Amino acid sequence: MSLNSFISTSRNIMRGDAGINGDAQRIEQLTWLLFLKVYDAKEEQWELDEDDYISIIPEELRWRNWAVDNKDGQALTGQPLLDFINLELFPTLKALPVTKRTPLRKAIVKAVFDDANQYMKDGVLIRQLVNLVDEIDFDSYEERHAFGDIYESLLKQLQSAGSSGEYYTPRAVTDFMVKATNPTLDDSIADFAAGTGGFLTSSLKHLETQVNTVEDREKYRNAVHGIEKKPMAYLLGVTNLLLHDVDAPSFFHGNSLERNVREFKEDEKYTLLLMNPPYGGTEQASVQANFPANLRSSETADLFMALIMYRMKKNGRAGVVLPDGLLFGSDRAKLEIKKKLLKDFNLHTIIRLPGSVFAPYTSIATNLLFFDHQGPTKETWFYRVDLPEGYKAFSKTRPMEMKHFDECWEWWHDRKDIKDLETDTYKAKKFTAQELVDVDYNFDQCGYPQKVQEILTPEETIANYRKRRAELDAQIDQQIALIEAILNEARA
Repeated sequence: MSLNSFISTSRNIMRGDAGINGDAQRIEQLTWLLFLKVYDAKEEQWELDEDDYISIIPEELRWRNWAVDNKDGQALTGQPLLDFINLELFPTLKALPVTKRTPLRKAIVKAVFDDANQYMKDGVLIRQLVNLVDEIDFDSYEERHAFGDIYESLLKQLQSAGSSGEYYTPRAVTDFMVKATNPTLDDSIADFAAGTGGFLTSSLKHLETQVNTVEDREKYRNAVHGIEKKPMAYLLGVTNLLLHDVDAPSFFHGNSLERNVREFKEDEKYTLLLMNPPYGGTEQASVQANFPANLRSSETADLFMALIMYRMKKNGRAGVVLPDGLLFGSDRAKLEIKKKLLKDFNLHTIIRLPGSVFAPYTSIATNLLFFDHQGPTKETWFYRVDLPEGYKAFSKTRPMEMKHFDECWEWWHDRKDIKDLETDTYKAKKFTAQELVDVDYNFDQCGYPQKVQEILTPEETIANYRKRRAELDAQIDQQIALIEAILNEARA
């Protein structure tokens, strides 16, 4: 089945259903069906490998027993199918008995359906969609991996599905960061705001080339670990890992920030952390209390940076996507995070990216920070990735590609200062840790000499203004909280 055929056919089916409202609902509807289809294919393999395998899903609710249309006129359709899904399938899967002893590969079924939704109202159209999904042969290694392209296309479409776009980090970015950190089968790799699992699957693709033995395959399946707060992204992420032959995904639904960072034990730390933390959001005081006083912030990106530092093993390393705000920010939390980065970690590289890399979701300029836990910072290299010739900005139709990192990758292995004589600015430059301290921890170096001009649709413009308003509100709330804290201390 071709990628274009699957995407266009599923879209056309759901467009005819009155219960589907927009891309986000369409993708969620399709994804829980895909999950059940993929999970059924996995169970077929587990049944072959294990004589005593018992499914956590009741027999009559397994994909093979209700979804498959044998063309004998017996397949559920219309109102009976709608009633089956709404009154039997969903209520049962949401209430599956799960305990601490339940194997992870079984517990994920309940975790996936805890917050999943069934939007469609036309049982005939649901049957058409189920049949379309069932045509995919997940028993075939080639077709299963070819389907990865279809799934990738679904994730890209999240960028235009309203706020759901935050779940998707451009593949070129994740692939470059994985390439730069070079994971091995001996690594434990984590993403604490994993979204749809982009960093984890990029890491798995990198590790796949290192698998030569049965032991290697076992290491591969246990290499990645993720946590995701939002239910739709979690559903997408679990399915993504199953598609990449991770039978029991160590991928959990929850908020990574809801635990005291000082309580993490050594076996809860990782050798490689790859993340694009959510930014622009805020966290309540109860969550901020999980961090040392000097690192507390209402800004989610700040808290995730602190979390990463507490959950990295000695000699571990990290690659993190962060907005410009951390680089030039001078509020207490941001300054303390930067001080800690220089003092306790080796912040060796900061890659500046054009503001349009994440368009149309956001035009906020972002940066890639690479650091390790091998001693304090001695020097930090900055490098600016400029827009390719002929580009005014990256966009949905002209996204950033891996080839756009080629010059950066060449510089990565042969580092030297690069000065742009035309603009009299540095494209690449090395700073000692002391030089960064002397400029009050201003990491806003080798920036862009002029703002990137980007032509947006009215809808994208409105979305950007709303995003900016939310960020300003968060900054104001943070300053108010700081003033209130000072007043409370004075009164005490």
